[in-house]
Amino acid sequence: MTLLCELYECIPKELGFADSVAQVTGAGSKLAPGIRPSPSTASAYADDPFDERVDAARRTVDRTLATSTVSASQLDRLDERILWARQQYVYTPPAPMLASLLDYLSEVSDLARDRQPATVQSKLSELTAVLSTLIADALMKLGKLARSRGWYDTALNAADDSGNRELRARVRAQAAMLPFYYGPIEAAVSLSRSARMIARGPSATGAFASAAEARARARLGDAEGAEEAIRYATAMFEQSGPGGADADAFSFPERRFLLYKSGTLTALGRTNQARQVQAQALEMYPAKTGIDPTLLNLEAAICLALDRCPAEACVLAGTIYLGVPPAHRTPIVEERARDVISSLVPQVRASRAAREFAEILALQPGEK
Repeated sequence: MTLLCELYECIPKELGFADSVAQVTGAGSKLAPGIRPSPSTASAYADDPFDERVDAARRTVDRTLATSTVSASQLDRLDERILWARQQYVYTPPAPMLASLLDYLSEVSDLARDRQPATVQSKLSELTAVLSTLIADALMKLGKLARSRGWYDTALNAADDSGNRELRARVRAQAAMLPFYYGPIEAAVSLSRSARMIARGPSATGAFASAAEARARARLGDAEGAEEAIRYATAMFEQSGPGGADADAFSFPERRFLLYKSGTLTALGRTNQARQVQAQALEMYPAKTGIDPTLLNLEAAICLALDRCPAEACVLAGTIYLGVPPAHRTPIVEERARDVISSLVPQVRASRAAREFAEILALQPGEK
């Protein structure tokens, strides 16, 4: 027993010899002749509570350091599956996509709950940030604004925890979409500006952040700030490119850059330039896609409204809105469609075309 204690650096009680030790010590017995306690064994027999606590703490730390439940290959496979989800997100309606995203996040959270090496833990935080951002975006599209805001906060926390500077910037630029569509617009400017400052040098994320800032400033009426931001975004995009495949929710392809440029030019009232950008962007979208082409066409309708063509604006917007598949006809699309009406001069908002378009927007989901 003594040799076992020396070998495993523990006390007899931890080896299951508590009763026998008690009997020996209780009878006043001595160790067998020829066997001398080592210093470590002697200190264990001294039964100093503080020494026991020190040894127990060390063994706990050793066990913790030895516990790593994620192999490199397992992490790579998980990363590949989440990349596939990012690709699906580009064209899949938000409601069914939410279930998949939540399943992936549950798997990542289960792994992150155990202590992992620093590199693994950082990667898990990155995956958490990506999934949380997409969940927040899906909830925003569905009009669940409070929940969307909460998930964007979670995404920001995870991105900051990862230490990945580009991801920290990307999540902030993406989070700016919520206040851009639902207010306050100043928050969209603040988030996108923060993203641009974090991104620093030329990158797809920096171009995204600058384009988001330009669009938000244009909606605020800050023409000078918007023009400066869109010039900066254009220069960065030309230097960096999309930063990934077109069919990836976390890349920034040219067609998406043009969507933000269209929003900037439309808000500034530069309708001729906006139409050119819209036409260029629409040619780049595949048949199987999400709501971006719808948003571009609604901006084309807004341009018609700004050009004092109210009937054409309302007819185009109504046709586009009714042509959206029901699963994609979410509150965010309706919100942008209502901007067509608000862009009309007050005198014509009660016109027949405007009333008919308002009636289309008021239809129940099953009637549209």
